[in-house]
Amino acid sequence: MTAGRDLQRDLRALGDVRAPTGLSGAVLARLGLGVAYATLDTVIGRVFVAYTPRGAVAVRRASSPRAFEADFQKTFGRAVRPAPAPPAWLARALASPGARRKLPVDLGGRSAFERAVLKKALDIPAGEVRSYAWVAREIGRPAAVRAVGSALGRNPVPLLIPCHRVVRSDGTISDFIFGPTAKRVLLRHEGVDPDALARLGREGVRYLGSDTTRIYCFPTCRAARRISAPHRVPFRSERQAATAGYRPCRLCRPALARPA
Repeated sequence: MTAGRDLQRDLRALGDVRAPTGLSGAVLARLGLGVAYATLDTVIGRVFVAYTPRGAVAVRRASSPRAFEADFQKTFGRAVRPAPAPPAWLARALASPGARRKLPVDLGGRSAFERAVLKKALDIPAGEVRSYAWVAREIGRPAAVRAVGSALGRNPVPLLIPCHRVVRSDGTISDFIFGPTAKRVLLRHEGVDPDALARLGREGVRYLGSDTTRIYCFPTCRAARRISAPHRVPFRSERQAATAGYRPCRLCRPALARPA
């Protein structure tokens, strides 16, 4: 009888068994359903990066891991668990700007328009900038300049999708999720001189042409950087460049190429 009572007691106690802390997160991760995060040091300081097996989900700054977890839960409606270290592909992507074109990014929940804007930002090479108007034109929505700015402002993975490479048409450094100072730091790190862009903007210069090739570019285009000072021609608009007989660069595409 005693053995029977002991067995009944042990069976009832099974209802109180608790899973080890972290087990549910580990199981979800193994099934490809969970979201993990790690911290990484970047040129603008420490960032928290959340990711799934499908790709990066969020890049944010926070005062502490707990603050990041709370912000992620509030923003994305999902729990996130700490991981001991980020996957190698993610660490490489944040360390090397040139490795981002094929970066796995999880853009679940984004509209088709937002996806188009964010993917176009990936086309901007490191060390170069483009305008919001350029992004709008490139995705076939030339009148949606303000909407482009809003979509970039909601970029879930800044640094990985380089929205810091998009500025105003006059070269002014605009808003950034991590602040304009961080945007300037990132651009300088990639070889862009924000002060020089601002100076050109104050002078009304939007494009630079070469009087030898008769091609004009955005000032940060790698082709524009090869133009020596004696052959550099400033332009205030696409119309001015076209009237002078210059055609748009095929690399930076400052305007739609006109049929020959």
